[in-house]
Amino acid sequence: MRKTAVVTGASSGIGEATARRLAAEGYDVVAGARRRDRLGKLAAEVPSIRPVSLDVTSQESVDALAAGLERCDVLVNNAGGAFGLEQVADARLDDWQRMYDVNVLGSLRMTQALIPKLVESGDGVLVMLTSTAGHGAYEGGGGYVAAKHAQRTMAETLRLELVGQPVRIIEIAPGMVQTEGFAVTRFRGDQEAAARVYAGVPGPLTADDVADAIAWSVTRPAHVNIDRLVIRPRAQAAQHKVHRVGG
Repeated sequence: MRKTAVVTGASSGIGEATARRLAAEGYDVVAGARRRDRLGKLAAEVPSIRPVSLDVTSQESVDALAAGLERCDVLVNNAGGAFGLEQVADARLDDWQRMYDVNVLGSLRMTQALIPKLVESGDGVLVMLTSTAGHGAYEGGGGYVAAKHAQRTMAETLRLELVGQPVRIIEIAPGMVQTEGFAVTRFRGDQEAAARVYAGVPGPLTADDVADAIAWSVTRPAHVNIDRLVIRPRAQAAQHKVHRVGG
């Protein structure tokens, strides 16, 4: 029987790329996101992808997805995002709330809903898509950094709590990834400000680069766990140290 992978936030960026890549690896992929129209286009291109409307901030939505699954062998907790770049003293509480609701509580809801099926599969894999922001702090990133630290800690705790169970817990922590929406969302729709994030950077990561890392980690033999994989572009030595060229 073919294995089933569930990918959240699958309508664009890393989530979409991961859904495509896992489908290419032979999985039946359940692609969940709020933008059902985009999921429909994705499924039309890749027959082994099943689109499902999903809002990870809604327990009802998460429960409905879980109830519709016969099995789940892989869960990729990808849904997330960063909102705002204000310093802590000026941060908007609603931005922090939204980042926690999507990144942290969204991952928690999905994890709780699907752990039984992951265990039942006999070789379940749970992927927590965090960020290098979960391994260091930087000015203006307080809320996102806090949320990604929480996700990282969730993965570490799950690994301890599920030891002895047939489930692998993997953390993928990307650095600078240029996708269509991440920076634009963070800058509240300001396209020019978003473009400046990547200006002059020779070769930021792409969504496909991260999907490749996820697929490699997930397809290791059942006895091999990739605890954490940090992936950055060569031009990024650290969160705050990025090589840029030109004017």
